[in-house]
Amino acid sequence: MARNKYPEETINQILTVALNLFIQKGYEQTSIQDIINELGGLTKGAIYHHFKSKEEILQAVTDQLFKGVDEMLSGIRDDNGLNGLEKLRKISRVSLDNPAQNELASAAPNLLRNPKMLAAQIENIIEKGVPVYIQPIIEQGMRDGSIRTDYPRELSEALMILTNLWLNPAVIQASPEMMLRKVRLFDEILKGLGLELFDEQMFLRYEELFRLSAREVSINN
Repeated sequence: MARNKYPEETINQILTVALNLFIQKGYEQTSIQDIINELGGLTKGAIYHHFKSKEEILQAVTDQLFKGVDEMLSGIRDDNGLNGLEKLRKISRVSLDNPAQNELASAAPNLLRNPKMLAAQIENIIEKGVPVYIQPIIEQGMRDGSIRTDYPRELSEALMILTNLWLNPAVIQASPEMMLRKVRLFDEILKGLGLELFDEQMFLRYEELFRLSAREVSINN
Protein backbone atom coordinates (compact mmCIF):
# COMPACT_ATOMS: atom_id res chain seq x y z
CA MET A 1 0.00 0.00 0.00
CA ALA A 2 1.40 3.40 -1.02
CA ARG A 3 2.41 5.75 1.77
CA ASN A 4 0.43 8.97 2.04
CA LYS A 5 2.91 11.77 1.31
CA TYR A 6 0.64 14.46 2.75
CA PRO A 7 -0.92 13.13 5.98
CA GLU A 8 -1.62 16.63 7.35
CA GLU A 9 -3.59 17.51 4.23
CA THR A 10 -5.65 14.34 4.62
CA ILE A 11 -6.31 15.01 8.30
CA ASN A 12 -7.40 18.60 7.59
CA GLN A 13 -9.70 17.35 4.83
CA ILE A 14 -11.31 14.81 7.15
CA LEU A 15 -11.81 17.38 9.92
CA THR A 16 -13.29 20.01 7.59
CA VAL A 17 -15.81 17.55 6.18
CA ALA A 18 -16.62 16.15 9.63
CA LEU A 19 -17.24 19.61 11.12
CA ASN A 20 -19.62 20.55 8.31
CA LEU A 21 -21.55 17.29 8.71
CA PHE A 22 -21.69 17.52 12.51
CA ILE A 23 -23.17 21.01 12.20
CA GLN A 24 -25.58 20.21 9.35
CA LYS A 25 -26.80 16.78 10.45
CA GLY A 26 -25.82 16.58 14.08
CA TYR A 27 -23.06 14.45 15.58
CA GLU A 28 -25.28 11.49 16.41
CA GLN A 29 -26.80 11.43 12.91
CA THR A 30 -23.42 11.55 11.15
CA SER A 31 -21.76 8.23 10.43
CA ILE A 32 -18.21 7.44 9.37
CA GLN A 33 -19.71 6.45 6.02
CA ASP A 34 -21.25 9.92 5.66
CA ILE A 35 -17.81 11.42 6.13
CA ILE A 36 -16.32 9.03 3.57
CA ASN A 37 -19.01 9.92 1.04
CA GLU A 38 -18.00 13.59 1.22
CA LEU A 39 -14.27 12.96 0.94
CA GLY A 40 -14.09 12.14 -2.76
CA GLY A 41 -12.40 8.76 -2.88
CA LEU A 42 -10.78 8.50 0.54
CA THR A 43 -11.31 5.04 1.99
CA LYS A 44 -12.58 3.98 5.40
CA GLY A 45 -9.12 2.51 6.03
CA ALA A 46 -7.54 5.91 5.41
CA ILE A 47 -9.81 7.52 8.01
CA TYR A 48 -9.16 4.81 10.60
CA HIS A 49 -5.43 5.17 9.93
CA HIS A 50 -5.67 8.65 11.47
CA PHE A 51 -8.66 8.33 13.83
CA LYS A 52 -9.76 5.30 15.84
CA SER A 53 -13.39 6.44 16.23
CA LYS A 54 -15.94 9.14 15.49
CA GLU A 55 -15.44 10.40 19.06
CA GLU A 56 -11.75 10.92 18.30
CA ILE A 57 -12.68 12.87 15.17
CA LEU A 58 -14.97 15.10 17.25
CA GLN A 59 -12.16 15.81 19.71
CA ALA A 60 -9.79 16.66 16.85
CA VAL A 61 -12.42 18.92 15.25
CA THR A 62 -12.82 20.81 18.54
CA ASP A 63 -9.05 21.10 19.00
CA GLN A 64 -8.56 22.40 15.46
CA LEU A 65 -11.40 24.90 15.66
CA PHE A 66 -9.81 26.61 18.66
CA LYS A 67 -6.20 25.97 17.71
CA GLY A 68 -4.00 28.54 19.36
CA VAL A 69 -6.57 29.45 22.02
CA ASP A 70 -4.69 27.61 24.78
CA GLU A 71 -1.49 29.46 23.90
CA MET A 72 -3.34 32.78 23.89
CA LEU A 73 -5.05 32.12 27.23
CA SER A 74 -1.79 30.95 28.82
CA GLY A 75 -0.04 34.09 27.61
CA ILE A 76 -2.65 36.32 29.25
CA ARG A 77 -2.76 34.27 32.46
CA ASP A 78 1.04 34.45 32.81
CA ASP A 79 1.42 38.15 31.88
CA ASN A 80 3.11 39.72 34.90
CA GLY A 81 2.25 43.22 33.70
CA LEU A 82 -1.51 42.82 34.26
CA ASN A 83 -3.57 42.48 37.42
CA GLY A 84 -6.34 39.92 37.73
CA LEU A 85 -9.17 42.14 36.52
CA GLU A 86 -7.13 43.38 33.55
CA LYS A 87 -6.47 39.76 32.57
CA LEU A 88 -10.20 38.92 32.70
CA ARG A 89 -10.96 41.93 30.50
CA LYS A 90 -8.29 40.97 28.00
CA ILE A 91 -9.47 37.36 27.82
CA SER A 92 -13.04 38.55 27.22
CA ARG A 93 -11.92 40.81 24.35
CA VAL A 94 -9.61 38.39 22.58
CA SER A 95 -12.05 35.47 22.94
CA LEU A 96 -14.76 37.51 21.19
CA ASP A 97 -12.33 38.56 18.46
CA ASN A 98 -11.21 34.97 17.76
CA PRO A 99 -11.94 34.23 14.05
CA ALA A 100 -13.38 30.85 15.12
CA GLN A 101 -16.30 32.77 16.62
CA ASN A 102 -17.22 34.04 13.14
CA GLU A 103 -16.96 30.53 11.74
CA LEU A 104 -19.26 29.14 14.40
CA ALA A 105 -21.74 32.02 14.06
CA SER A 106 -21.80 31.57 10.28
CA ALA A 107 -22.41 27.85 10.64
CA ALA A 108 -25.23 28.52 13.13
CA PRO A 109 -25.20 25.04 14.73
CA ASN A 110 -28.00 24.10 17.09
CA LEU A 111 -26.09 22.53 19.95
CA LEU A 112 -29.27 21.36 21.69
CA ARG A 113 -29.67 19.01 18.74
CA ASN A 114 -25.99 18.07 18.97
CA PRO A 115 -25.73 16.88 22.59
CA LYS A 116 -22.33 15.27 22.02
CA MET A 117 -20.83 18.56 20.83
CA LEU A 118 -22.54 20.46 23.64
CA ALA A 119 -21.28 17.96 26.22
CA ALA A 120 -17.75 18.28 24.85
CA GLN A 121 -17.95 22.06 25.24
CA ILE A 122 -19.24 21.84 28.82
CA GLU A 123 -16.57 19.27 29.71
CA ASN A 124 -13.88 21.56 28.33
CA ILE A 125 -15.23 24.48 30.40
CA ILE A 126 -15.37 22.56 33.69
CA GLU A 127 -12.21 20.48 33.34
CA LYS A 128 -9.92 22.95 31.59
CA GLY A 129 -11.24 26.49 31.11
CA VAL A 130 -12.12 27.07 34.77
CA PRO A 131 -9.27 25.42 36.73
CA VAL A 132 -6.44 26.10 34.26
CA TYR A 133 -7.19 29.67 33.18
CA ILE A 134 -10.05 31.57 34.83
CA GLN A 135 -9.78 30.51 38.48
CA PRO A 136 -6.02 31.25 38.73
CA ILE A 137 -6.68 34.72 37.29
CA ILE A 138 -9.49 35.42 39.76
CA GLU A 139 -7.33 34.18 42.64
CA GLN A 140 -4.57 36.54 41.51
CA GLY A 141 -7.14 39.36 41.43
CA MET A 142 -8.11 38.52 45.02
CA ARG A 143 -4.45 38.81 46.03
CA ASP A 144 -3.77 42.06 44.18
CA GLY A 145 -7.09 43.63 45.23
CA SER A 146 -8.55 44.09 41.73
CA ILE A 147 -11.22 41.39 42.29
CA ARG A 148 -13.22 40.92 45.49
CA THR A 149 -14.92 37.59 46.04
CA ASP A 150 -14.97 34.76 48.55
CA TYR A 151 -15.95 32.27 45.84
CA PRO A 152 -13.20 32.06 43.18
CA ARG A 153 -14.15 28.62 41.87
CA GLU A 154 -17.87 29.35 41.77
CA LEU A 155 -17.38 32.77 40.15
CA SER A 156 -15.08 31.19 37.54
CA GLU A 157 -17.70 28.58 36.67
CA ALA A 158 -20.48 31.18 36.51
CA LEU A 159 -18.46 33.40 34.16
CA MET A 160 -17.59 30.53 31.83
CA ILE A 161 -21.01 28.88 31.79
CA LEU A 162 -22.95 32.11 31.30
CA THR A 163 -20.58 33.36 28.60
CA ASN A 164 -20.25 30.12 26.65
CA LEU A 165 -23.75 28.70 27.08
CA TRP A 166 -26.30 31.32 28.17
CA LEU A 167 -24.91 33.97 25.79
CA ASN A 168 -24.37 31.46 22.99
CA PRO A 169 -27.15 31.56 20.33
CA ALA A 170 -26.07 28.08 19.23
CA VAL A 171 -27.34 26.81 22.61
CA ILE A 172 -30.28 29.12 23.38
CA GLN A 173 -31.60 30.60 20.16
CA ALA A 174 -33.14 34.06 20.31
CA SER A 175 -33.31 37.21 18.22
CA PRO A 176 -30.22 39.46 18.15
CA GLU A 177 -32.18 42.02 20.16
CA MET A 178 -32.99 39.48 22.90
CA MET A 179 -29.41 38.24 22.97
CA LEU A 180 -28.12 41.79 23.40
CA ARG A 181 -30.52 42.33 26.31
CA LYS A 182 -28.96 39.26 27.94
CA VAL A 183 -25.47 40.68 27.44
CA ARG A 184 -26.56 44.00 29.02
CA LEU A 185 -28.07 42.14 31.98
CA PHE A 186 -24.90 40.06 32.35
CA ASP A 187 -22.91 43.30 32.38
CA GLU A 188 -25.14 44.67 35.18
CA ILE A 189 -24.75 41.46 37.20
CA LEU A 190 -20.95 41.61 36.88
CA LYS A 191 -20.85 45.29 37.84
CA GLY A 192 -22.84 44.39 40.95
CA LEU A 193 -19.99 42.02 41.79
CA GLY A 194 -17.43 44.74 41.13
CA LEU A 195 -16.35 43.33 37.75
CA GLU A 196 -16.40 45.77 34.84
CA LEU A 197 -15.46 43.49 31.96
CA PHE A 198 -17.41 44.89 29.01
CA ASP A 199 -16.97 48.06 27.00
CA GLU A 200 -18.99 49.43 24.08
CA GLN A 201 -16.69 47.81 21.52
CA MET A 202 -17.44 44.40 23.02
CA PHE A 203 -21.19 45.07 22.90
CA LEU A 204 -20.81 45.87 19.19
CA ARG A 205 -18.86 42.67 18.66
CA TYR A 206 -21.55 40.63 20.39
CA GLU A 207 -24.16 42.29 18.17
CA GLU A 208 -22.14 41.41 15.06
CA LEU A 209 -21.95 37.75 16.06
CA PHE A 210 -25.63 37.55 17.04
CA ARG A 211 -26.74 39.06 13.73
CA LEU A 212 -24.41 36.77 11.77
CA SER A 213 -25.87 33.74 13.53
CA ALA A 214 -29.47 34.92 13.09
CA ARG A 215 -28.94 35.54 9.37
CA GLU A 216 -27.57 32.03 8.87
CA VAL A 217 -30.51 30.50 10.78
CA SER A 218 -32.94 32.48 8.58
CA ILE A 219 -31.20 31.28 5.38
CA ASN A 220 -31.22 27.64 6.54
CA ASN A 221 -34.92 27.79 7.44
